[in-house]
Amino acid sequence: MEDQVVEDEGGYQDDEVSFFQDIDLLQKYGINVADIKKLKSVGICTVKGIQMTTRRALCNVKGLSEAKVDKIKEAAGKLLITGFQTASEYSMKRRHVFHITTGSLEFDKLLGGGIESMAITEAFGELQCVVSGADKMDKECENVESSELERHSSPTHYVAITAQLPGEDGYTGGKVIFIDTENTFRPDRLKDIAERFNVDHEAVLDNVLYARAYTIDIVGSATWFLHFSGEHQMELLDFVAAKFHDEGGVFKLLENSIMALFRVDFSGRGELAERQQKLAQMLSRLQKISEEYNVAVFVTNQMTADPGAGMTFQADPKKPIGGHILAHASTTRLSLRKGRGEMRIAKIFDSPDMPENEATFAITPGGVADAKE
Repeated sequence: MEDQVVEDEGGYQDDEVSFFQDIDLLQKYGINVADIKKLKSVGICTVKGIQMTTRRALCNVKGLSEAKVDKIKEAAGKLLITGFQTASEYSMKRRHVFHITTGSLEFDKLLGGGIESMAITEAFGELQCVVSGADKMDKECENVESSELERHSSPTHYVAITAQLPGEDGYTGGKVIFIDTENTFRPDRLKDIAERFNVDHEAVLDNVLYARAYTIDIVGSATWFLHFSGEHQMELLDFVAAKFHDEGGVFKLLENSIMALFRVDFSGRGELAERQQKLAQMLSRLQKISEEYNVAVFVTNQMTADPGAGMTFQADPKKPIGGHILAHASTTRLSLRKGRGEMRIAKIFDSPDMPENEATFAITPGGVADAKE
């Protein structure tokens, strides 16, 4: 089911001018300014944002009654008609999709041009942590280590720079929101990468909006390049949505280790169901933000090793955490592993349109680059 914009004087905005319809257009259909401000306070800033939110969720907004919610939904329905459309019509909409370079031509080719907008790209890396003998005997333990991508200056740092550079298909570059859940963001690293592309250091830093997330709830309310953490993480996403609405040229949302805070805030099998439900809600929010504002979302993930996997003849005991919830929510999943020296190998783990393939790239002082034979 897709939405079709009603082209009338009631608030249609041409796609060349704005990708979304501002929620202020609802005033023309009898929705007062006070109620619109209440919606904006929880990160609902566009007409499509209302369509993406359930009535139950809208009723939970302080000050909105069921009658008001019904009126708001009705007004939004006059601006956006929900229904089927032909594949040809949807193809026209997909023309707005852009790609952000990784810094390596081979890596970009693997991704079909780079990191895609209106999608969630997940990267998880190989773990190289020494496990003690006692840990190996504990079948219930999960051995989680810093991934290759995070140990060598996380790819999120590289993308925070390349997202600001002009690219193909008319992409002019934009600002970045960085949500940090593991306290690994280093501004000085951005300066090093900026030198490679001959861009001003201070301008680069000014174009990155950073937030440190400490709990899952906080992350849910932010809309810039942020690192997520539990409840705080959810709160940040609401803020992020508002930022994408207010700030022009924000095209990238980066999250370093999407699962880090969930593993801290929820422990044991007894809280697993609640954890996965919270995770699903956060990923749904990320998906909606990417489509609502035509944003490229890039997240990194941790991996886990099953100490007893060798007893079951499992080919590779290491796997990304997050379960099926994260696997289905991510549009494209990338597996990164270490090669010789500074070489890294990226493999398409799952993608709706790219074949399973591999690409080799290198980690350099200037960021991700093509590997030298």
